[in-house]
Amino acid sequence: MSNSFGKIFKITTFGESHGPLIGVVIDGCPSNIEITENEINFELQKRRPNLNEFVSKRNEMDSAKIVSGVFNGKTTGSPICILIENRDVKSKNYDKIKDLLRPSHANYTYLQKYKIFDHRGGSRASARETVARVAAGAIAKKILKTLNIKIFAYLKSIGDILSDVKIDDLENIYKSKIFCPDKIAEKKMIEKLKDIQKDEDSIGGVVEFVILNTPPSLGDPIYDKLNAKLAAALISIPAAIGFEIGDGFEGTKKQGSKRNDLFAFEKKRVVTKTNNEGGIQAGISNGRPIVGRVAFKPTATHGKPQETIDIYGNKKLLEFPNDKRYDPCIAIRAASIVDAMCSIVIVDSYLLNRVATLDPLMKLNLLFKKDESKAQKNIKLKKI
Repeated sequence: MSNSFGKIFKITTFGESHGPLIGVVIDGCPSNIEITENEINFELQKRRPNLNEFVSKRNEMDSAKIVSGVFNGKTTGSPICILIENRDVKSKNYDKIKDLLRPSHANYTYLQKYKIFDHRGGSRASARETVARVAAGAIAKKILKTLNIKIFAYLKSIGDILSDVKIDDLENIYKSKIFCPDKIAEKKMIEKLKDIQKDEDSIGGVVEFVILNTPPSLGDPIYDKLNAKLAAALISIPAAIGFEIGDGFEGTKKQGSKRNDLFAFEKKRVVTKTNNEGGIQAGISNGRPIVGRVAFKPTATHGKPQETIDIYGNKKLLEFPNDKRYDPCIAIRAASIVDAMCSIVIVDSYLLNRVATLDPLMKLNLLFKKDESKAQKNIKLKKI
């Protein structure tokens, strides 16, 4: 079972949608990181259901309980265990459809693999599992704060409605109830969501993430490229169906001579004039903002009847109770999950990077004196 993610900062989540609780164990967290349950709960509130009229009406308050690994408000270096209770489960809603194969859900493939499936609310395959990721992400974000690394994730699009967000807008993400800081696009998205809800349907969307102040050198060739780790982390989120970094698929429409990020030397540091690579070159961060996007399919659960079959092959009509306990657009709450998973990846990559060289306090010095000979102008290492 693949319930763990990360190499040094490693998380293992557990629990099911309708079980008594969801939890996460975090191993490899450095000691003396200040963290409280309130700080974790602050992050959990961003993804919790019943937050507003555009998300699932399942009424979970999502209150975290730290049961190990923290003493006097600081991490101790031992495994951290966080528990979040499930309180608003309505398992009876699923009893009459327990033998039906739900279109685009997990029950068919899980049955094929394990020969057993907990039909209540999607069980382990439910997005309910992601509450544990956000809890772990809250601790990762505290580590990143000490490094001045900032991560933002927001709603880039719903359907064909596209937002235009600048770096200066990122601090306003959580002023929007749908996590879209572009006020013009937000208004159009809300109108679209209202139409979708009236039709008892769902719609897909895209979440964009921006990671600022990342130092160059994070990520490892060949199979642990930073973009590959981000892709693995983000595609693992339920309902995620696509990932791209930098200009992504749009980059295929350009010529190499016009797309390449040209190097320059500004303010005593190496920069690139453009950022088509999205802050990652050859799988390693280059110091520019890391920018990418995750596509989310329309929520598979909705209020419309659907033709299907049961586990015995008989034709059936799937009619789910219209209690609005599903997200009309899963990408809205996915923004906080993308934020959390990016945080976990960056922390894990940072800790891995500390063992990449014998002396982590060495950096590349590209400043050369004019009177040095050509032999002396080779790249040097200088202590900082």
